[in-house]
Amino acid sequence: MAGFNTAAPAIDYDAFIFDLDGTLLDTADDLGAALNNVLIDHNFPAVDSHIYRPAASNGAMALLEAGFGQHWHNQTKQMDLRQQLLDSYADNIATHSQCFTGIAQLLIALEQQQIKWGIMTNKPEFLTTPLVAAITELNDAQAIVCGDTLNVAKPSPLPLLHTAQLLDVDPSRCLYIGDAERDIIAAKAANMHSATALWGYIPSEEEALGWQADFNWQSPIDAFNHI
Repeated sequence: MAGFNTAAPAIDYDAFIFDLDGTLLDTADDLGAALNNVLIDHNFPAVDSHIYRPAASNGAMALLEAGFGQHWHNQTKQMDLRQQLLDSYADNIATHSQCFTGIAQLLIALEQQQIKWGIMTNKPEFLTTPLVAAITELNDAQAIVCGDTLNVAKPSPLPLLHTAQLLDVDPSRCLYIGDAERDIIAAKAANMHSATALWGYIPSEEEALGWQADFNWQSPIDAFNHI
């Protein structure tokens, strides 16, 4: 059943940490535009959002595989295609991207309650920094850790532990919110509570509920029960 799980212990969190794509921001249309630029350049048809949106949280290679479909494994220059996609995306990184409905209100509420908040994403720094800078609502993030800040990324817990250290908060007093299974795995390994962002780029609600996060939220507004 969707909604937050009441079985998790109720605590007053000192910090909320968020994944970026599919959790704070709806970036799928900018990622999809970059994918379609690559596809068209290589004489493949552009794809609709129902193709690229489920892959939007999983990186450039997942997007390319979704776009090329059965032809992806025949591509001999996959890394070149990846770089082309990243270059196209970087040139138009915040054309359509915006916060999901309710995120702005949630961040304001956290600040009003003096609860720290930060971002931990697997997105590389050269893309994260300009994207966050372009979204006014995210400019007050108190810590930002990217996929290449350390030499490991999620599902390793180390980037989350590093984020907690930057926020000067004990990991057990942090709540991590994300829309991918690796987010929940990383949070559990870091001794943090976790919430699945069911509004994000999840494969299906049934599969997402199977990740066994502490909470499963249909909307950012569900987080208001925990601040």
